[in-house]
Amino acid sequence: MNDVSDLTITVLRFGFLLLLWVLIFSIVAAMRRDLMIGKKAATGVPTARQMRRNPNLAEATPPPVKQQARQLVVTEGPLKGRTIPLAASPILLGRAQEATLVLEDDYASGRHARLFPQGTRWFIEDLGSTNGTYLADQQLTRALPVEIGVPVRIGKTVIELRP
Repeated sequence: MNDVSDLTITVLRFGFLLLLWVLIFSIVAAMRRDLMIGKKAATGVPTARQMRRNPNLAEATPPPVKQQARQLVVTEGPLKGRTIPLAASPILLGRAQEATLVLEDDYASGRHARLFPQGTRWFIEDLGSTNGTYLADQQLTRALPVEIGVPVRIGKTVIELRP
C-alpha cells in the first residue's frame, strides 16, 4: 500500500511540474505577442495620446473627408436604431451608467471604448476591454480614425458614424 501512495505522489509531482512549465510558456507567448503588437503600433498611425502631446503629428494624418459626421447610429444589437448627435465632447461606450451610450450587451465592459474628436475627424480607442473593440473587422490596438459608414463592433452592438 505504501508503494502505491509513493507512486501517486511522484505522478502528482510530475503533473504539477508539467503544469508549471505550461504556465511559463503561456506567459512568455503572451508577452511576445504583446511586444509584437507594440512594435506595430509604434510604426503606424500616431496614437491619440501622441497627437495630444504633439499637435504637429495631427497635421501628418491624411486630410479629412469632405462629409462631416453629425451623428452616431446603432445599427445592430439591443439598441438598434438609437442615434446620438455628435458634439465636440468624447463619447464613452460601455455598460457603466456614466457612459454616454450605455450598452445593454454582456460582451461589453463597463468602460469599453471611447469615441473622440481630433480636429475634424473622429477616433475610436479601446479602453482595455475584455472582449475588444473592432473597426471594420480589425481589432483595435491603438486609437484609429473612424470614417463615415465604417462599422465599429463592441460585442453584439455595431455602431456607425453618419453625416
